[in-house]
Amino acid sequence: HVQLVESGGGSVQAGGSLRLSCAASGYTSSISCLGWFRQAPGKEREGVALMYTAGGSTVYADSVAGRFTISRDNAKNTLYLQMNSLKPEDTAMYYCAAHDGGSCYGAFARGAFAYWGQGTQVTVS
Repeated sequence: HVQLVESGGGSVQAGGSLRLSCAASGYTSSISCLGWFRQAPGKEREGVALMYTAGGSTVYADSVAGRFTISRDNAKNTLYLQMNSLKPEDTAMYYCAAHDGGSCYGAFARGAFAYWGQGTQVTVS
């Protein structure tokens, strides 16, 4: 089993930056990919950024490409999401998630990762 705990959310003005963190614990060696997702009120959850643990390849949603960066500190078992040039439409609850199966991109597209954090709120005004 894998436990995930997010931190770093908050309120920021448009154009500002935030960095989200996600500390992972448990059977982390089983993880094949990590991701950040978000859900705004009244909207479906969407995948924001994906990282494959083998090789570190990344995928971004079109809406955040060029503004958000997913990264990982293996020594700290921590995943990050650096968010720059934030827009009001980025306002949402942000979740980190981990997947321990195959078909990472498919699971990312469906929001079907196996393990989820509790979420951290990001508000951009």
